[in-house]
Amino acid sequence: MFPKFAVTGALAALLCTSAIAGGHATHPETGEALAEDQTLTYRIGDGIPTLDPQLIEDTTSFHVARQLYEGLVTQDLDGSILPGVAESWEASNGNLTWTFTLREDAKWSNGDPVTSADFIAGWTRAMDPATASPYAWYLELTSIVNAKEVLAGEADVSTLGVSAPDDYTLVVNLTAPLPYFPSMMSFATLFPIHMATVEAHGADWTKPENMVNNGAYNLASRVVGERIELVKSDTYWDAENTIITDITGLVINDANQALTRWKAGELDYMDDLPPGQFPALQAEYPDETFSSPRLCSYYYAMNQTESGHPSLQDERVRLALSLAIDRDVIVDQVLKGGQTAAYNFTHYATAGFTMPEIEVASLSQGERDAMAKALWSEAMGDETPTYKLLYNTSESHKAIATVVSQMWKQKLGVSTELANFEWKTYLGIRGEQQFDIARSAWCGDYNEASTFLDLLTSTHSSNDGKYSNARVDELMAASKTADDPQPLYTEVEQIAMGEAGIAPIYHYANTFLLHEGYKGWAAENVENNWYVKDQYRVATD
Repeated sequence: MFPKFAVTGALAALLCTSAIAGGHATHPETGEALAEDQTLTYRIGDGIPTLDPQLIEDTTSFHVARQLYEGLVTQDLDGSILPGVAESWEASNGNLTWTFTLREDAKWSNGDPVTSADFIAGWTRAMDPATASPYAWYLELTSIVNAKEVLAGEADVSTLGVSAPDDYTLVVNLTAPLPYFPSMMSFATLFPIHMATVEAHGADWTKPENMVNNGAYNLASRVVGERIELVKSDTYWDAENTIITDITGLVINDANQALTRWKAGELDYMDDLPPGQFPALQAEYPDETFSSPRLCSYYYAMNQTESGHPSLQDERVRLALSLAIDRDVIVDQVLKGGQTAAYNFTHYATAGFTMPEIEVASLSQGERDAMAKALWSEAMGDETPTYKLLYNTSESHKAIATVVSQMWKQKLGVSTELANFEWKTYLGIRGEQQFDIARSAWCGDYNEASTFLDLLTSTHSSNDGKYSNARVDELMAASKTADDPQPLYTEVEQIAMGEAGIAPIYHYANTFLLHEGYKGWAAENVENNWYVKDQYRVATD
């Protein structure tokens, strides 16, 4: 069983928000007095590689993108979809055709109307090989007609199954009747694009002086590796009900430094707390310290290509390494923030998902260690290789890598070389398979199990360890049209975990600090998708 996190009175208060017209002195529903200062300053743990929605591949940039742009739909505080640029939608033809009606008051920041053609431009741009979008594969996951063929180079991008009968109608045809298709539309890769701006400025179009965007906020300034500043947009269709006026994101790699600045009042919000400090912070700041499930799974990818250590191509070696990781030590003694030990990939809080029975999950750690040693002896004998373990800059990642390397050394005699790089460099090294084992995490792009399990397929671009199993590929393909995909998902998990295609370590909890008086944070949205336009500050004097 997995722990449940009670929604405390303070957290419940965070979730209580509603639209309020600019200039109101009190909240229209709760009667709360609003603070004069309606700003947000938050910590960014890593830099922001890009603000181009079709090029984004990291969660930090996605958070910023949700403020700068708006897709067909958005999400409310618990993750349910809400109208965005699309004010309504309907399915026909047995869920194979989806028609979105766009609101006519949606504007770009330069005053141009947001039209259905802008969405088609963004989607086809993501699939154009010249764009080199790291999430082009996401279009194939949506099952849009010809997306698969376009990605394979077998069809022109103009044949994508999306059309615009008029400026405010978008029709999408699918090859599979995905009932959750609309929920996939909040993802940044599918945001619209102002192509005239892209064509005029090329790679420089995301600079503050050039950017044209359609979200609740505009880009005021950006200093790479240091800070980003956003200001409320007057052209956003719901600007009247947007309360926070200014957003500042500060790049602070060191979690302890960030914590010091939060305590000093320099930050309103910070997550990725220093490992092990959550209990003490909760005791010291009970109304400002929170933990809730987050739809991400932390795992180690093991390079099964020729560029990795040859032994990692042996599933016995991979399984031994996975079994030797004492996950309870990591979540209970290192992290201490409500995370749960993981023996499968899909997060337990995923909507509609039933956790699979994984044989090793029911064993004691002593039994798992014995299995690990036996497998290692069978596969490696007395050989004790040295593995390069890659991770990006973070106190938590460093602490976990250190503990795991000690476990491997003690139980299997394995030596580990820890390799730490800043975010952008780390992504490049991992994506080019220049590692043996790599710290990885996957956060759900939408709230359905396939967002995790598709990563285990042979052709997924984020399958950085290049795990490959034909049956897994077959099952995930079949799941797209299955009336009940759960049995297929269960089999995929059991196959991949039995072969240690990856080594899952823990399922995330979102541990964060939020200063009292700042409200409307989407703490119960398991995808951790938050929209500053829904947030506000109350007077605390």
